[in-house]
Amino acid sequence: MTTKTTILAGVLLAGLAATAAIGDSHVSKAAQAAVKARQSTMQLYAFNVGQLGAMAKGEVAYDADAASAAAGNLVKLTSMNQMAAWMPGTDNATLGDMTHALPAIWESGSEIGAKAGALSEAAVALEAAAGGGLDSLKGAMGAVGKACGGCHEMYRAK
Repeated sequence: MTTKTTILAGVLLAGLAATAAIGDSHVSKAAQAAVKARQSTMQLYAFNVGQLGAMAKGEVAYDADAASAAAGNLVKLTSMNQMAAWMPGTDNATLGDMTHALPAIWESGSEIGAKAGALSEAAVALEAAAGGGLDSLKGAMGAVGKACGGCHEMYRAK
């Protein structure tokens, strides 16, 4: 590679890096924090549901204490006020690949609140059932999955 080619390649790479940095800089810190908070909460949901699902599927041994703890975590997570994390303008139409949240979330009015309430109710029922044996856990898992899917099917980009 000649010196000219090396310099040109370096300039092009620097230009691409600057363009990427400028592209991300148009997103406010508040919007970035809101998306990160939502994604972190979803990861905590998934972690706890994953533990319970693994027990229900027989992938790991059922443990009443661990099941109760994971279900209790879900109750705590669903009882948190998450409104600040769902600020307008933090959807995937506005922010692109930064989030899977569809604009329909902010257009749904009270419907999204009802879906969040259904998840909270399912988590409470799961907490009551989780420590009562594997069959009890399995019976309560369906409502949680249905509640999760109720939002993800309508409001999450694939």
